[in-house]
Amino acid sequence: MSNELIINSTQKGERIALLQSKRLLEYHVEEPDQSFTVGDIYLGTVKKLVTGLNAAFVDVGYEKDAFLHYLDLGPNINSLNKFTKDVIAKRVNTGRFNNFKMEPEIDKLGKIDKVLSKNQPILVQVVKEPISTKGPRLSCDISIAGRYIVLVPFSNSVNLSKKITDKQERTRLQRLISSIKPANFGVIVRTVAQGHDVEELDRDLQNCLEKWDKGIKALRDAKPRDRIIGEMNRASSILRDMLNESFDSITVDSKDVYEDIKNYIRSIAPEKEHIVKLHAGKNKIFEQFGLEKQIKSLFGRSVSLPGGGYLIIEHTEALHVIDVNSGNKSNTEEDQEATALSVNLEAAKEIARQLRLRDMGGIIVVDFIDMKKAENKKKLHDVMRDEMRTDRSKYTILPLSKFGLMQITRQRVRPELNIVTRETCPTCGGTGTIQASILVSDIILNNLDYILTKQNERGISISLHPFLHSYFTKGLMSQQVKWFFKYKTWVKLMPDSSLGVVDFKFHNQFGEEIDLAQIG
Repeated sequence: MSNELIINSTQKGERIALLQSKRLLEYHVEEPDQSFTVGDIYLGTVKKLVTGLNAAFVDVGYEKDAFLHYLDLGPNINSLNKFTKDVIAKRVNTGRFNNFKMEPEIDKLGKIDKVLSKNQPILVQVVKEPISTKGPRLSCDISIAGRYIVLVPFSNSVNLSKKITDKQERTRLQRLISSIKPANFGVIVRTVAQGHDVEELDRDLQNCLEKWDKGIKALRDAKPRDRIIGEMNRASSILRDMLNESFDSITVDSKDVYEDIKNYIRSIAPEKEHIVKLHAGKNKIFEQFGLEKQIKSLFGRSVSLPGGGYLIIEHTEALHVIDVNSGNKSNTEEDQEATALSVNLEAAKEIARQLRLRDMGGIIVVDFIDMKKAENKKKLHDVMRDEMRTDRSKYTILPLSKFGLMQITRQRVRPELNIVTRETCPTCGGTGTIQASILVSDIILNNLDYILTKQNERGISISLHPFLHSYFTKGLMSQQVKWFFKYKTWVKLMPDSSLGVVDFKFHNQFGEEIDLAQIG
């Protein structure tokens, strides 16, 4: 099963697509200068203590104060507060704790007003991005994520991922990490650390320590609301968490992003550096890999299944509801039970994919087609768990209820991704009446004639819908060939399914869009 990462750079930021066997599995849009992403560490100020919620509201620079619950303070909050105070007062010059005396751990059932006070500066980490009307959710149990390990300041424990099941390997990793970690730093060993030697793990540990040291240096001169340590961009974090032998291609269309990704891969997995490629094709990168069509078809209210069934996905404030329908599948199996099982198993695979694709979180209720046999219900539950196994978010899946409903909870740390799949007609603007669409070819020709004869431009290219592209390029003596004989220059035509049927864009020889409104 191959994994590919496709990164498209636009003026609005990066579009990141993770493909598994050519099928879209994850889709992210990363805006430039995006703040309050999961993992960012800020110097906040306690604005309000709410004893009824046993929580505090902290100002980190967002339009709404961020939420910090007592249970998210971490057992060593007193040590963190003491260290933060020493750094701000410039009594500490380093991020290491060699001569630092740890404070006693707080009571798990204590009250927040006994630990924090109003207007107190506090070092916090974003664990949940702003969603809907809510500000970020914070934690004081700070951690620095690396590829193989997670560094936890103000702790001394070494914990291993539960997915590392081999007893001998667990013992090896436990002893190895305990021998190389510095004092008063805890370490969580990630699943991908299995089988790696001490040199690789120590290099990852030193990278995390260096990141922490830089953050502490920034904290010395920081002002409230300043970001102390920033999480890496979304593409790099996907590579950090998922890069393995099954990754066989990373394709980007920006020289700067190409260099950044290549340098990052070189630092974490030099043997994989060759899989990073710079897209140099004529078509746009998402068009080349057929992603525009996949995105439009996968984010709608209705999602088709390969065997003829379909899903209806509805979103409410409280939960998500997914209805499974058999469609025209009903005549392909021997009986109703076999049909229901077949459609449900197909639906389970697509639902697991949709949860990751849209980053749906909270409570998800799935209304599968009713089945009578207990073994079929168990099989469906097992398949759902298998399909969700690669999901990086925390989740819980309950067996089918007596009403045939499956309840899933999935952790959501970022706003859910919604793509508009219904388009307003580009010509009529939703009014229902348009200028005759047959005129679009004449409009393109008039603009082209003016640009080539009156403005003497050369190296012109036109982006247009695939239907228009086909119209202009069909046949031996196509319109495109006739333009060449008429104007003595070749006009490049590029299909772009993200454009409307009668939309088009002219570009000059440098790839810059020509403003057609300026053309008389």
